[in-house]
Amino acid sequence: MTTMKRLTLNKIHSFLIIPFFLGMSFPIIAQQSHFQGENYDNAKKWKFGGGLGLGFGSGYTDIMIAPSALYEVNPYLGVGVGLQGSYINSKNRSYYNTSIQEYSSWIYGGSLIAISNPIPQLQLSAELEQLRVNNSYKLKDNNKLNDDFWNTALFLGVGYNQGPVTIGLRYNVLYKEKDMVYGSAYMPFVRVYF
Repeated sequence: MTTMKRLTLNKIHSFLIIPFFLGMSFPIIAQQSHFQGENYDNAKKWKFGGGLGLGFGSGYTDIMIAPSALYEVNPYLGVGVGLQGSYINSKNRSYYNTSIQEYSSWIYGGSLIAISNPIPQLQLSAELEQLRVNNSYKLKDNNKLNDDFWNTALFLGVGYNQGPVTIGLRYNVLYKEKDMVYGSAYMPFVRVYF
C-alpha cells in the first residue's frame, strides 16, 4: 500500500475512533475492594470484569466488548489478562474528500495488565495490548481495499481512586500517528471496583 493511501486511511480511521474512545464509552473493570485486611482467602483474590461500548448513528455502528480477569497478589498489587473485540461499520460518509463509500473494521486481541495502589487514593497501571486489525474499504467505484496488520500498545496510567471508582488517564508509550487504531496517545478511563 502506498504511503499516501496509508496516510489517508489513517485520517479516516482516526475520524472514526476518536468519538468512540473520547465520548461513547470507557472501559470498566469490576473488582472487589483491595483493602480487605490481612485475612482474605485465595478465592476472593480473583476479580472479573470488563468493558462494553456501543455506538450507533445514521449509517454508523460501533460495538466493543472487553472481558478481563484480575488476580490480587496483595492488597496493593493486582495482575491480570483481558480480551478485546470490536466491530466498526460506517456507510455513506464523506471521508476527507476520498473515494471511500463504506468502511468496516474488526479488531481483536488480548492484554496483560498490572494495577498498583501505593496509597488508597492513587492507582497506577501498566497494560500491554496486542491487537489484530482487519480494515476493509469499499470505494465509490465498487473496488475494495483491505488493510490488515498487528498493533502493539503499552499504556501507562494514573488515576484517582475514591471508594469503588477510579478515574484517570492513560498514555500509550508506543503510539505512532500512523498506527490507525487509536486517535491519540492519551485515553481517559474509568474503573469501577465491586
